[in-house]
Amino acid sequence: MEFMSEKSNFHIRTAVLTISDKGSKGERKDLSGPVIKKMMENIGADIVYEEIIADEKEEIKETLIKIADQKVADLILTTGGTGFAKRDITPEATLEVIEKEVPGIPEKIRAETISITPQAALSRARAGIRKQTLIINFPGSPKAVRECLEAAIEIIPHGVKILKGKITEHQKS
Repeated sequence: MEFMSEKSNFHIRTAVLTISDKGSKGERKDLSGPVIKKMMENIGADIVYEEIIADEKEEIKETLIKIADQKVADLILTTGGTGFAKRDITPEATLEVIEKEVPGIPEKIRAETISITPQAALSRARAGIRKQTLIINFPGSPKAVRECLEAAIEIIPHGVKILKGKITEHQKS
């Protein structure tokens, strides 16, 4: 599957936002962000923004708002902060900035990945829309982010095309 079709020349501008206290301080190498970047580039996405920030609700919110409201990207993929740890607040920050929730994406991800690992049921990841930007939360481990993105990657282009007005009637992407 590709984001760009011969006819439309449509690329999805993608932001990769890693949320990690240790990563933001340079104390841990980001391994999940590069997994997302590579997988998205492999299907033709343009990575237009990459950043590692701390697990701070206001910083997460400000970054998501900046990317969406300034039309930096059509798609924001976050990694990290979706679990049970005290500082895991990515889903809460996401819910506070989105205008419409898209529950089917995390539902699909959990449904497909739970057969790989039962711990997938513990994910609190969310997805939603702010302005004309789709935001999807992913877990923080490279293995989990790969499995989860594989579960969603086939539907993302269609959703973004609808959001951007490239598809106005029901059709296959």
